[in-house]
Amino acid sequence: LSLRFPQKLWKMLESDQFRSIWWSEGGKCVAINKDLFETEVLGREGQQVFHTQKIKSFMRQLNAYGFIKMQRNFQRSASLPEFLAEEAAASAHSQILYYYNPSFNREHPMLLETCRRR
Repeated sequence: LSLRFPQKLWKMLESDQFRSIWWSEGGKCVAINKDLFETEVLGREGQQVFHTQKIKSFMRQLNAYGFIKMQRNFQRSASLPEFLAEEAAASAHSQILYYYNPSFNREHPMLLETCRRR
């Protein structure tokens, strides 16, 4: 039995097997550590989760199912030491991609059936 893309994604998020992808924003967004995802998920030999090894193809799949990329807004501090610490944290977050789809919400799994390819 082959699962559709949204079901595969949901199953990954609910699994503790992957460190590169997780629920964010209280289960409303999908967070992906781009570099780790490329090696941990897309670079798997033999047991591919998705039918691609390229992050751009995976992101096209997300877009095809109505996911939109979210921008992270960081509030900046006035003091220089705090500003520099926040800059370091923000650059670490630059490899993390956030995607949102109103039909893909951890608190409402029944909405998953409405998550269709455009």
